[in-house]
Amino acid sequence: MPNQLDQLKAHSIVVADTGDFASIKEYQPQDATTNPSLILKAAGMKEYGDMVDGVIAQARGDAGSTEAFLAEAMDKLFVAFGVEILKIVPGRVSTEVDARLSFDVQGSVDKARRLIELYERAGVDRERVLIKLAGTWEGIVAAKVLAKEGIRCNMTLLFSFAQAVACAEAGVQLISPFVGRIMDWYKKHEGRDGYAPQDDPGVHSVTRIYNYYKKHGYPTEVMGASFRNAGEILELAGCDLLTISPDLLRELHDGQGTLERKLSPESAQSLGEEKLSLDEKAFRWMLNEDQMATEKLSDGIRLFAADAVKLERMILDKG
Repeated sequence: MPNQLDQLKAHSIVVADTGDFASIKEYQPQDATTNPSLILKAAGMKEYGDMVDGVIAQARGDAGSTEAFLAEAMDKLFVAFGVEILKIVPGRVSTEVDARLSFDVQGSVDKARRLIELYERAGVDRERVLIKLAGTWEGIVAAKVLAKEGIRCNMTLLFSFAQAVACAEAGVQLISPFVGRIMDWYKKHEGRDGYAPQDDPGVHSVTRIYNYYKKHGYPTEVMGASFRNAGEILELAGCDLLTISPDLLRELHDGQGTLERKLSPESAQSLGEEKLSLDEKAFRWMLNEDQMATEKLSDGIRLFAADAVKLERMILDKG
């Protein structure tokens, strides 16, 4: 019998949630996704030292001020990892816009264009790149602008139904609901040690979004993310995509037993909710009414921004 990872690949596109090339090669996912935290971790690994040093040296030669140098080095470092990842995976790589631009529409658009420009200079077609933007109202507006230019976006830090509805209406390519971080919040606020996979609040959130999209024919892809255990992943078998850390990829690879598909477009027709339409005021109010999503979105932006600052410090130390 095939292992659970191979069975999962029959129902969902498996995406590696890492910047580590070796892990990507080992588990052969279709796509890969990165973020500032993952790039910070990978950039500190000895085996990537020469590549990182080379990128920083080139950025130093191309930029003048410290601010310009850091911006250039960060962009080129993110793209350098992405280019190498695309030599391994047959599909797409997700590269994140600086979280400090999460409330800046034009800044996000400009940064996305710059990242795509660097990829295209490296010979990578823009169709193989997903630009990651935070699921703020400003991020969603930026994604709508970029979609008209053929720049596809992956909306990250997504915790609420309001965010999912607005992303679908904006015609974004893909959303990444954060399963594990949703569960973390409920564990803390309900004073629980954990949940059975079928009762997991993060699993319920992604299932609701998936069914809504499929019932109403939205082409936006749903990619479950931020998993804390393999049980969450198995409960979402059939979701369009699932981005999984190396540790959990290993656990699924070693796992035996029959995997059951849990989500499908057919079942969504009877389970999906009535269609909503959200303008900015309705979006902000609906998100505000969701305490978990409001807190986790804010927290996620701060954490990614903090890791971006740490990466800048590392670049300055090396440059």
